[in-house]
Amino acid sequence: MPTQPRLIDLAADTATRPSKGMRQAIAAAPVGDEQRGEDPTTLALEARVAGLLGQEKALFLPSGTMANQIAFLVHCRAGDEIVCAENAHVFGSEGAGAAALSGAQFRPIETATGLFSVEDVACRLRAPRHRSPRSRVIAIEQTTNRGGGRIWPEAEILALKALAQEKGLALHMDGARLLNAAVATGLAAARFAAPCDSVWIDLSKGLGCPVGAVLAGPEAFIEEALVWKHRLGGAMRQSGILAAAGLYALDHNVARLAEDHANARRLAALLAGVPGLTLQPESSFTNILFLDLAGTGVPARALAEALLGEAVRVNVEGESRIRMVTHLDISAGDVEAAGRAIVAALARLRAAPQGHAAP
Repeated sequence: MPTQPRLIDLAADTATRPSKGMRQAIAAAPVGDEQRGEDPTTLALEARVAGLLGQEKALFLPSGTMANQIAFLVHCRAGDEIVCAENAHVFGSEGAGAAALSGAQFRPIETATGLFSVEDVACRLRAPRHRSPRSRVIAIEQTTNRGGGRIWPEAEILALKALAQEKGLALHMDGARLLNAAVATGLAAARFAAPCDSVWIDLSKGLGCPVGAVLAGPEAFIEEALVWKHRLGGAMRQSGILAAAGLYALDHNVARLAEDHANARRLAALLAGVPGLTLQPESSFTNILFLDLAGTGVPARALAEALLGEAVRVNVEGESRIRMVTHLDISAGDVEAAGRAIVAALARLRAAPQGHAAP
């Protein structure tokens, strides 16, 4: 019986699987009761991340979505308003969690890149008024997911921090891919994170862990966050089993993010000359690449289905948009194979009679 080809999974960097070394670290982890503050591996991870991000304290959580929602629950009260990009994960991909849990609403900023200016925020802040929502949080995403992995410049973060301080707002960073930004720029993660009133990093994306995120901020913020972690069911008892993967990742999988960035650039170069195909971003790559198929006449879902038949998985982001994300389980050879498969599939689909799938 012929063997099935290995899936080249470019749909998300959450597809990573723990390496042999990470599994060994998990198996060897000393553990205790997290609820009592007695899990040594979890405590070590939290202290490590707090230092990495220039914050006083940190809290290990099951997911990045929980990290965002806990931050909003601490910062906001019902009726408050959060300013963010319209394509931000917190606005479109977390089940309206802020509205459901903290009773806060969003005031989104229209932006294709996920980046916005101080002026964009300033003109959306509400003057104090008894019948208006209270502007309470500025939320930024580092790197920008649907903005194509773009990096928030340190100067812009500092400018937003100054505005937040002036207006009495909190600055929150969804740092799911913050370490991608640090590696791409050569700047310490704390340069981006320290100005924020709350920030978190994801362990289960480019860092290759099976689960987890770490939320950081001032000690008083983390004390409140711990209350919400318990209320939301985030207690994990002997969580050192999972925290050990995070420590291993911080030791072994940060610098190698540069390989993912190089693979994204290579994939873009392979596709750059395809007629009708638009790449986003055009430059300044981290590990996310979008394909706009509008000029090819090929629906995104049709291309995704054709590629899956070639053992390449991508993510459909609308009628004519596809997202691809490189990660530690994607090699340079995988990128070459995926690029060839995309070019060939597009050619077949464009040549097929209208309304019929190409064989």
